[in-house]
Amino acid sequence: MFSIIIVNYNTGDLLSACLDSLQGQQALIREVVVVDNNSQDNSVDRIRKAFPAVRVIGLPENIGFGRANNRALDSCSGDLFFLLNPDTRLRPGCMAAMAAYMAANRDVGMAGTAVYDAQGIRQATANPEYPGNHYSGALFSGLPGDIAWLLGASLVIRRQVMEQVQGFDPDYFLYGEDIDLSLRVRQAGWRLGYIPDAGIIHLEGQSERTTPPAQLFEKKMQGELLFYTKHYPADTVRRIKRVRRVQAVWRLASLWIQKIFGREDEVLRQKRAKYTVAARLYR
Repeated sequence: MFSIIIVNYNTGDLLSACLDSLQGQQALIREVVVVDNNSQDNSVDRIRKAFPAVRVIGLPENIGFGRANNRALDSCSGDLFFLLNPDTRLRPGCMAAMAAYMAANRDVGMAGTAVYDAQGIRQATANPEYPGNHYSGALFSGLPGDIAWLLGASLVIRRQVMEQVQGFDPDYFLYGEDIDLSLRVRQAGWRLGYIPDAGIIHLEGQSERTTPPAQLFEKKMQGELLFYTKHYPADTVRRIKRVRRVQAVWRLASLWIQKIFGREDEVLRQKRAKYTVAARLYR
């Protein structure tokens, strides 16, 4: 039986659609828990009124994605945790496909589902390499399975595995925690899996839709840098930062030259802002 955990931050309408999509698949669901990161869009009241069976944990501040998931874990009783983004909708048969896969693959500690965008195009969610893998040498060789990490929008993980790795690393706020969790699951001896018959629709990035692109890029780069710092040797981290900074400065120079010669639009302005962030972060 599944405990479904959804972390919400100002995605009330989308969250309602997500919860609606669970209808018809309740036979495999023990409980649904929504952890709200101090949303300002009246999400909590709306969900409590429309979905009285859903348990809502309202937090007084935004503590981030991983820590909010951790807050729900101790109070959940399912054998399997289904960690789901609020800007998703389940396709029919999703829960049954996940249950069948996890029952048939006992060496899989955590698995991702098939993820489609709003146009029905399947997204890449099971990744064969870690960020910066080119510089890591044999650091991650010998780990179980051939999937390195899974996208955090839709994950099923065994209770015993989540307890074994002690949940998400609370040092990650929003980005990078899925990569970190995936690595630690493999380091604990479990294989990662992918369930093509379990599908969700993901309207990506809705909780960050008002964040300027450069700020969003910075958050993602901060998560990636934290992953490097936690899991790569210090000399490898220095090498990655040096190479990435040179790349960012080179691209910035090219973009400024284009501006000098009169080529300018919003796309180029956003690129300059992103590479300026990269040059600063990779110092």
